[in-house]
Amino acid sequence: MVYMSSIGFVIITALMGISIGSIHIPISMIGKILAGFLFQLPIPIEQQEQMTPLITSIRLPRVILSFLIGAALAVSGAALQGLLKNPLADPYTLGVSSGASLGAVAVLFFHLQLPLLKGYTLPLVSVMTALLALAFIIFTSTVLLKRLTIESIILIGIILSSFLSAVISLLIALSGEELRQIMTWLLGSVSMRGWAYIQLFLPFFTTGLLIMLLCLRDLNALTFGDEVAQSLGVNVGRSKILLLFASSLLTGGAVAVSGTIGFVGLVIPHVTRLYIGSNYRHLLPLSLLNGGAFLVLADLIARTIITPRELPIGVITALAGAPIFSILFIRRYRK
Repeated sequence: MVYMSSIGFVIITALMGISIGSIHIPISMIGKILAGFLFQLPIPIEQQEQMTPLITSIRLPRVILSFLIGAALAVSGAALQGLLKNPLADPYTLGVSSGASLGAVAVLFFHLQLPLLKGYTLPLVSVMTALLALAFIIFTSTVLLKRLTIESIILIGIILSSFLSAVISLLIALSGEELRQIMTWLLGSVSMRGWAYIQLFLPFFTTGLLIMLLCLRDLNALTFGDEVAQSLGVNVGRSKILLLFASSLLTGGAVAVSGTIGFVGLVIPHVTRLYIGSNYRHLLPLSLLNGGAFLVLADLIARTIITPRELPIGVITALAGAPIFSILFIRRYRK
């Protein structure tokens, strides 16, 4: 029943995301056009000329990309909260997001365009810098501090995030014509992202999600502490590195194609945990569905609330996520 509710939420928000906009599209027409698009069925000529490009080239890829980004951030947040045993952990705790943001801002600031990558320079460089941030955290914890503990991961992540944020602020202060483009990217958006961006993000999403699913048993054990997990036969060091790597792939890929979108990875796992508990065999799949649907809904609000202008999606998630998280925090504190 819980899964059906989340799947229903996904379907409703997806149909709303395709239907609602400057041009309203009836649900029945969406069904006919999507059936023709997916299964090569005949489409009436008047619908084909007017609505097919709008649905298949603009709104459908936007809804799919929003869902994938929201799902990636929510799954990553849920896993990190269990791994770090910290309810305030989210994809931005480790500094991986700041690493991805720095890569993207550097591309915009220096007008970089690698010959072979061309238009994909920004997202690919962003993912690479995110993975470099993770490599720095693991290297510092294992080689310099000689142990990969929860405390060392969080501490190094906070230090790294603060440093990278300072570098980003420096680039913003030095920027000229690039300022508006950089600020728009940092606030997060899925506008004008077509099928190419979905194809770019999909390998990172599927790889990160697959690693998460393979580590579900280990993640459940790690929530009880390293000693308990080790007594259950879990290779603690390897599992931590795999989970951190998967979270970095999901977060870095999401930030690379959409910019920084906050509160999804922090709030959605908490809301999902309220009615499903902390068993990650259920928490991760439901967080995936709820996070994806939430971001589709947030994107719909962002592009319609002050139409014809469009708000950054990160603004909507912050305005919605901050009050929700405050309520959850107060309720938990009172208990």
